[in-house]
Amino acid sequence: MIIEIKEDGTWFHGSNMKFEVLRAGSTITQWRELAEAFSHQPSGLGYDDEGNIEHNGTEYGYLYVIDEPVKIDVDVYQHPRSSMDENAEFLTKRDLKVKWMKDLPI
Repeated sequence: MIIEIKEDGTWFHGSNMKFEVLRAGSTITQWRELAEAFSHQPSGLGYDDEGNIEHNGTEYGYLYVIDEPVKIDVDVYQHPRSSMDENAEFLTKRDLKVKWMKDLPI
């Protein structure tokens, strides 16, 4: 699957915890549905060529948006051990401010 990244695009993080600052080394993505799925803390996750995601997560989740500009290769970089397609997952190089978007019940 081809995942297009926009330099000025919106970045998301899904978690089962509440916070205001995302720590360096965390995973972010521009694929909102992927962040939502990860918020449920699955041990298994997969998606098809159309982007339909399946997972086995059971945690109550929260969706966050990164609340400051993000520059690729400065603030984030491709996850080096991702089993997903290119551009699906990025790791943060520094702490980033986040803003809560919504609760994600199972």
